[in-house]
Amino acid sequence: MSVNRQGHSFHLVDPSPWPFISAMSAFFVTFGGVLTMQAYSMGYTLFLFGFELFLLVISAWWQDVIMEGTFEGNHTKKVKKGLMIGMLLFIVSEIMFFFAFFFAYFYVSLNPSYAIGGVWPPFMLETLNAFGVPFLNTVILLTSGATITVAHEAIIGGFKEEAAEAFLATLVLAIIFTGLQYLEYKTSAFTISDSIYGSTFFMATGFHGFHVLIGTFFIGVGFWRLGENHFTVEHHAGFEAAAWYWHFVDVVWLFLFISIYWWGS
Repeated sequence: MSVNRQGHSFHLVDPSPWPFISAMSAFFVTFGGVLTMQAYSMGYTLFLFGFELFLLVISAWWQDVIMEGTFEGNHTKKVKKGLMIGMLLFIVSEIMFFFAFFFAYFYVSLNPSYAIGGVWPPFMLETLNAFGVPFLNTVILLTSGATITVAHEAIIGGFKEEAAEAFLATLVLAIIFTGLQYLEYKTSAFTISDSIYGSTFFMATGFHGFHVLIGTFFIGVGFWRLGENHFTVEHHAGFEAAAWYWHFVDVVWLFLFISIYWWGS
């Protein structure tokens, strides 16, 4: 039941410590990571402290947002519209983030330096077979995009059991994708230090893998909220945000597969 008795449809957020604490956790993670890479004492301890603090902020801040929207009735139609516009702008910023990696890749591949043999891929470098594990991962990720769409349609139709099954299928496919990419990295004949090819390959695909992990966690929270009856036919903005993010991950992978795995090799 809604307990919102304010005279307007906008949500004035209460003062919160989470922005400041999240900024401090990011500082500790970054500073501790740099100290760890340079073999300074206490660097790893600082990194772990920052990471644990970051996980605490995520759980507490997310819980506050769920309370505001689900139990306090603060997420009106106008608030929901603002949240979705914010998610859309975030995805646009992520597109520009990956644009930098694609730009770097095409810049060095279309005009290869003499230092790497004047050819692309670099001379004497064994690339991955695009139609092996990468193609399988493409099928898996596209299938997960279909299952998350099925979950969306099920929520809109009020079919909770079907939505839960589609949620679970998406989570399983996401975990399989991550596992296969990990095996691909372990068995790769080159590393991130093997010329500009290794650098651009692992930066682009690695950050995509990181986004897959974030999306998996995002969908996992949605799966838990579905079991707690937080979603209704009309009120499921949290799920829509997760679905948008997952479709973004799918599209980025298609570009990665076509440009880096297939054309680039």
